[in-house]
Amino acid sequence: MTQPAKTPGTPGAPGASEPPIRVLLADDQALLRSAFRVLVDSEPGMEVVGEAADGAEAVELARTTAPDVVLMDIRMPGTDGLAATRTISADPALAAVRVVMLTTFEVDEYVVQALRAGASGFLGKGAEPDELLNAIRIAAAGEALLSPAATKGLIATFLAQGGSSPAGEGSESARYAERLAALTVREREVLVLVAGGLSNDRIAERLAVSPLTVKTHVNRAMAKVAARDRAQLVVIAYESGLVRPRVE
Repeated sequence: MTQPAKTPGTPGAPGASEPPIRVLLADDQALLRSAFRVLVDSEPGMEVVGEAADGAEAVELARTTAPDVVLMDIRMPGTDGLAATRTISADPALAAVRVVMLTTFEVDEYVVQALRAGASGFLGKGAEPDELLNAIRIAAAGEALLSPAATKGLIATFLAQGGSSPAGEGSESARYAERLAALTVREREVLVLVAGGLSNDRIAERLAVSPLTVKTHVNRAMAKVAARDRAQLVVIAYESGLVRPRVE
């Protein structure tokens, strides 16, 4: 059952100059939603704005509560988390909403489907409280979220199993070719390093530039290839064939 949304300014929210991160919970297990609500609402600078028991309700609440982050269970009855995430990602009115997928098994075929659907990343339901709260902050900041158990090698492997279409009309490679062509040499270089799992700080060290310069390149690359966030930038890098999966 959906619980009433909290409004900004409720106890526990930060000052007016720093609005709280608004979180929507979507999981068919009421007990788990309650646990997440207690955790999020007890954290300064965050608040739960609603709860959904299935994907359809999650989409409806996303449209009415305007959350910053949706914690979305993958497996739910009726409309599942993947379908709900696709709907949210495709809605221009929800362009600012970030989805973090919750899964029992952190490494399975759903991980790649979630990223392709538009999720900013995923987290195992067994994550520690601090991991969950940090995931919310990372997603709200527009960064890609891959839990510690999900190494870049495993993500690359599953992307490879999903199979990019061979180059040609209608293929993923062809679809992204024009967008990638708009990147500068430096932006392309940064994109490759992002897809390799490097943080802005690590990229800055590698290229001998400032983290701010790297962030600027990342933002420009996202704009040129029409990526919602850093996670989608990684997916595009692999789907386009710019970066080839490496299985270790």
